[in-house]
Amino acid sequence: MAKLYFNYSTMNAGKSTVLLQASHNYRENGMQTYLLTAQLDARAGTGRIASRIGIGAEADTFSPGDDLFAMVNHRLTHGDLACVFVDEAQFLEPEQVWQLARIVDDLDIPVISYGLRVDFRGQLFPGSATLLALADEMREVRTICRCGRKATMVIRMDGDGQAITEGAQVQIGGNETYVSLCRRHWREAVGETQPEPVAKNG
Repeated sequence: MAKLYFNYSTMNAGKSTVLLQASHNYRENGMQTYLLTAQLDARAGTGRIASRIGIGAEADTFSPGDDLFAMVNHRLTHGDLACVFVDEAQFLEPEQVWQLARIVDDLDIPVISYGLRVDFRGQLFPGSATLLALADEMREVRTICRCGRKATMVIRMDGDGQAITEGAQVQIGGNETYVSLCRRHWREAVGETQPEPVAKNG
């Protein structure tokens, strides 16, 4: 039975590497896959998914307003699909996540999506929020903070390496722009202050 999967993480956790390896495993066994990535993120070239370790693959792109169900349905005219893979899933519109769910439910094709859970302000991306609501299964792709703890947050930096706390939710960038941190060090980086703990009586 097909399912909708959401594999989420913070920046630089190896999401694209995991996606490419999973697609390769299908293809190595004679099964076809369909790869989608956000047109907005062209750091590896338009219509290409690439990992920091040097592997990559061609993909179709999606933009706001695209009908992903129609795209996959059209792709099926060229042959069966064993799985649909979606990179940069945080850039999906909520309606597009519902289209992915229809691919699973109506076409019986598994959809495995990979994306960021929260932005540099600690807020959910709309696409990620809808995936968290609709996905049949969710998995965390883990990376670590500079302190060795699990990184769950990300900061956006200015040209001087200082954390930015305001701005547009979407700004394409890599290691020069974003750093993954644990919640404690994210709070320190964005200058969050906490009230002093209240002393217990006795």
